[in-house]
Amino acid sequence: MLKNLIKGKAMQPDLRQHIINCVSYAIVVVDKNCVVISMNNVALEFLKRRDRTTSIGIHVDQILPIAAPFIKKGLGSEEFREGSGRIVKKGTELFFEITPLIIEEELEGAVISLQKPSRFEELAVELSSFQEMAAKLQAIFDSSSDGIWVTSGEGIVTNMNKASEVLNGVKSAQVLGKHIDNIVKKGLIDISVSKEVLKTNHQISMLQNITKTGRQLLCTGTPVYDGKKNLSMIVVNERDVTELLDLREHLKTAREITEKARTEITSLNMLELGQGEFISESKSMHRVLGSALKLAQLDASGILLLGESGTGKSMLAKLLHQQSPRSSGPFLAINCAAVPEQLFEAELFGYEKGAFTGAKETGKAGLMTLADGGTFFLDEIGEMPPSIQAKLLKCIDEKEFTPLGGSSPKKINCVIIAATNKNLEKMVKQKQFRKDLFYRLNVFTLTLPPLRDRTEDIFALSSAFLDKYNHKYGKRKTLSHKGLRILNNYSFPGNIRELNSLIKKGVAVAEEPLLDNFLEQTIHGESISGYKFSRDSSLKESLEQVELEMLKEAQRACLTTRDMAKYLKISQPSIVRKLKKYGLNHH
Repeated sequence: MLKNLIKGKAMQPDLRQHIINCVSYAIVVVDKNCVVISMNNVALEFLKRRDRTTSIGIHVDQILPIAAPFIKKGLGSEEFREGSGRIVKKGTELFFEITPLIIEEELEGAVISLQKPSRFEELAVELSSFQEMAAKLQAIFDSSSDGIWVTSGEGIVTNMNKASEVLNGVKSAQVLGKHIDNIVKKGLIDISVSKEVLKTNHQISMLQNITKTGRQLLCTGTPVYDGKKNLSMIVVNERDVTELLDLREHLKTAREITEKARTEITSLNMLELGQGEFISESKSMHRVLGSALKLAQLDASGILLLGESGTGKSMLAKLLHQQSPRSSGPFLAINCAAVPEQLFEAELFGYEKGAFTGAKETGKAGLMTLADGGTFFLDEIGEMPPSIQAKLLKCIDEKEFTPLGGSSPKKINCVIIAATNKNLEKMVKQKQFRKDLFYRLNVFTLTLPPLRDRTEDIFALSSAFLDKYNHKYGKRKTLSHKGLRILNNYSFPGNIRELNSLIKKGVAVAEEPLLDNFLEQTIHGESISGYKFSRDSSLKESLEQVELEMLKEAQRACLTTRDMAKYLKISQPSIVRKLKKYGLNHH
């Protein structure tokens, strides 16, 4: 009968074969004598058969030796003959299901479905993941402090979170499965934002008065569309705005408190200007310091200090720490330009015993650990190696780090401040600095102006430095108006650091009590613009003299050979070679 059906016109063989080839799992069909009469392409690949013609007509023992005994047993059983039997077996290499092939109420053979067990395990894992995700989404849904309703595209309520139950004074069982029109008619809510969304197909916001709870809710209904751009659901978010009325009443008091805080910050600013290291009369620095003190009192992290070398970024970082709630905690700093790349991670995060060759037996705590409860300052952040940038980003994001050789992470509890004299935005565009790290460090930006843009501060700073070094060296050096004019007319490429060094050197080595001549000779007399070329000198000698004067000027303006290299726009090794050539001492 089976052979007649196969040869019949009810369904052409090519069509039958095409149908079973569309099935995603392996199928083998045998007759009552366990002879293979059909199989799909997946089965050919699964059983590693070369072609279908060599597989049809052979005994099932030859291609399914493990399943063959079960197939024979099934074909001989009463349950199989009645069409109700089904055999399922799972081994380490093969999962198969044998079902009876019943044609016109007679058993004509068996259909064997084959799968690898790993596929079912994958499906089980996927199902478990979907169930876990659904549980998490439901937990988030119910944990929201805002009320959330979900209705179908037809206006039937399908879900409602716990916050919405409290805000509306109803139970979800009262509204689930009901049309929004019926809920309004019962007086549970006065108006329906979902109904308005259904009318307009646009996001709608409106106020709802909830009679049961006496609350006012700001409701926003958002339409959600499926892949065919049909409205599939409406999500309604409810926020309690009843407290806004009380906030309006307290607005006047809040403004008074804000004004008082502003006055206190200004007073603190003035106190710091008069007594601390930051001595300034300029409005530009007052604005910077005012902003810094506000951020300090807010215990803000992610502050980036920008400015040329010598403008006082390190001092400002200390001020932020001293005026913050963490002032009693430690202030730790690292100069990113001064630490070799291979030691950077160990300095930053520390290491455990035996982490690397040469490590201390007891291990070492990193600066990030030592800064716990305080402030960690990353100076010259633009010089940080790329490999460390990635690890610092991960540390800031996850608020924890793992020491070298360690197995358990440590939490960080410190404010992070960074500083640089480089253009980090340009470095980001040139792929020299990580964009994501730049945004983490640049939550707040404070830019210190160069000294040439705040000349009104030169007198106050010079007076303070004179007092400091006169006291230190037991001198009584002074400045006249002429000396101040010389200072005011100078560009100070080294900024406050250069002014400090200039006054320090004058107090220490100048022969006259008045520093005017010393300043004139140092700034102008020995400068390149004051150099007079000799007619007896060759071009080479004159060029060497200019180079020598430029090196001397760079030495006066800078503290390190690295700074000198930036000042003269050449490499640091070139600076070292030229200093050696002219017998000049290194800083």
